[in-house]
Amino acid sequence: MAKSVCGSSDLTDDHLNEHPVITPFTWFGLDVGGSLTKLVYFEPENIPDDDDQSSEIKKAIRIIHKYLSGNTAYGDSGVRDTHLEIKTQLGEYTGSMHFIRFPTAAMPAFIELAKSKNFPLLATTICATGGGAHKFSNEYETQLKMKLRKIDELSSLIRGIHYMESINHNESFYFTSPTIKEKCQKLNYNFVHPYPYLCVNMGSGVSILAVTGPKTFTRIGGTSIGGATFLGLCCALTGCNSFEEALELASQGDNAKCDKLVSDIYGGDYKKFGLPGHLVASSFGHMMDPEKSKAASRADLARSCLAMVTYNISSLARLNAEKQGIENVVFVGNFLRKNTLSMRLIAHAMNYWSNGSMKAIFLEHEGYFGAIGSLLELINPQYDDTSES
Repeated sequence: MAKSVCGSSDLTDDHLNEHPVITPFTWFGLDVGGSLTKLVYFEPENIPDDDDQSSEIKKAIRIIHKYLSGNTAYGDSGVRDTHLEIKTQLGEYTGSMHFIRFPTAAMPAFIELAKSKNFPLLATTICATGGGAHKFSNEYETQLKMKLRKIDELSSLIRGIHYMESINHNESFYFTSPTIKEKCQKLNYNFVHPYPYLCVNMGSGVSILAVTGPKTFTRIGGTSIGGATFLGLCCALTGCNSFEEALELASQGDNAKCDKLVSDIYGGDYKKFGLPGHLVASSFGHMMDPEKSKAASRADLARSCLAMVTYNISSLARLNAEKQGIENVVFVGNFLRKNTLSMRLIAHAMNYWSNGSMKAIFLEHEGYFGAIGSLLELINPQYDDTSES
């Protein structure tokens, strides 16, 4: 049983099936974000029975497998996204990838769960990415006697994206007629020759990467206005308690009740510069009017929050893509989890403001790519120890 990982620097996984380095009874990767922790767990179809293992270790393996793959909810807030489960081959083993998430605020409960399931018996090192891999490193070492092998989050993200694209032909998609409900279609996108592309990672905040090849990318920008901005504002303005509740409210609201539109200023379109009357001129611009502020519902407020965050990210993405001369823009991250409304708004904004020259592309596994990259690092190490600093 290999208990630590290190290796050379290479983002490709061409030899993933040739050099398995550990036995797959505890194969998982962590991505500990500012708001949400993502865990990707590989369950082999047949767990090898190692005669050298103690009965205590074999029992712990069975308990962990049964608990993780036999449930869809964990504690008060852990969820397994069963619709994302996918069969694949890692090393010499065929099995299923499971995708689990829980609020990062619940990390102490996760650590207690790991102790109760005797996970420290099975490994001394976990591959993890995200800021929380640094923040919670001491807790893992002192409470679980386990080391977090810290993997650069953007390297993990890109590695995870490219791996999932290589095994799932239905991973990427785009929308046609995104603002017309009756005509809107979700269509598969051919990601075979994607380079260069812009990757917009929408988590608590946003990072924007220019990806020019399988191994090459550069972070070219970002913004603090991201998923946590949307949820934080919704919690403050509407009293909602979860991302799911905020999205449900937004789906029922009308942001025009809160936002000042071009038509509110010009009485119609601003034709000289091609600005349609329905365009948002000022987010929450109506809220300075006592009567309109009083008339706005919780749903309207949530919809305005969603529109403000989504349109700002879209605008920044378009400007960066234009500057880099890139046409394809891939949007990922947990802000898009079950958030078709934002995807359609992004698709419309990218197409409209680029005059049809740019395409917004989305991926089925949304915010799990960093955790996937960590899992791949556990199985096929590609980073030396300097990646932990």
